[in-house]
Amino acid sequence: MSRTLQAPVTVAFDYTRSTGPVVGRFLSGLRDGVVVGGRTSTGQVVVPPLEFDPVTHEPTTEFVEVSSVGTVTSWTWVPEPVKDQPFDRPFAFALVTLDGADVPLLHALDVSSPAEVTTGMRVRVRWAAERVGHINDIACFEPLAPGEADAPVPPVASDEPVTGVVTKVSLDYNYAASPEESLFYRGLNEGRIMGQRCPTCQKVYVPPRSACPSDGTPTVEEVELSQTGTITTFCIVNVPFLGQKITPPYVSAYVLLDGADIAVLHLILGVPAEEVRMGMRVKAVWKPKDEWAYSLENIDHFAPTGDPDADFDTYKHHL
Repeated sequence: MSRTLQAPVTVAFDYTRSTGPVVGRFLSGLRDGVVVGGRTSTGQVVVPPLEFDPVTHEPTTEFVEVSSVGTVTSWTWVPEPVKDQPFDRPFAFALVTLDGADVPLLHALDVSSPAEVTTGMRVRVRWAAERVGHINDIACFEPLAPGEADAPVPPVASDEPVTGVVTKVSLDYNYAASPEESLFYRGLNEGRIMGQRCPTCQKVYVPPRSACPSDGTPTVEEVELSQTGTITTFCIVNVPFLGQKITPPYVSAYVLLDGADIAVLHLILGVPAEEVRMGMRVKAVWKPKDEWAYSLENIDHFAPTGDPDADFDTYKHHL
């Protein structure tokens, strides 16, 4: 059996949230080079401020400016930083209780070895040169030598309150395709659409899977599918969204390939969106061969064949 395929995958998006009055006050302070905490009903000063009091559950309304100098209460060493951590070299994460606060703040501490970190050591904020109202406006904490004062705060141009924040979220992982998926992707890399047939019910599945979902029988017989099919259902996309490659309106449709018992979702082009309909006969349109990879995107889209529409009875059981 051929070796299964593997490929690195990255899932990434920009997470956007409104800050509200409490978090917004904290982030506006960071942009201005000031650390702001919130006072709870018990008198504690918490950094960052809590949106609601943990005892009374009332919204936080009393804010306190605290020092940018504090004390390490706990720490851990990071010998091998990973992507998007504060440094690309070894550093420490530390819980720092800032002067005037009662609860520690977690952030990076810039030291070159664990021998330079101790619980109880004094540290100060190192401000980012460009601050926008984000937790990363605190670049890190750095050791404070005896007699040193707060770090200088570079000026910023804006004095508008921070009302929203955008954080990039990214997950990298290695995807290992199953033997059946590997068959499908290898076929696409050769310009073929491959499926598998269930020996019990004779249904043909594309993409193939290890067992028939109807009766649980392992699917082993390989079937090369036709590159023509029938639109069973479709959606006209009118709303733009981030990362969209085609200008709306356009059509996404389920195409039941001739000889298959399950439809595949793909793009329909070569026809005005308002003319797409159930039963329309379509064919696969492939990208140039030098652009092929182990991907369904080798098929650029499906386009009308010009043949008469399929009879509803031929695909009604696949809706």
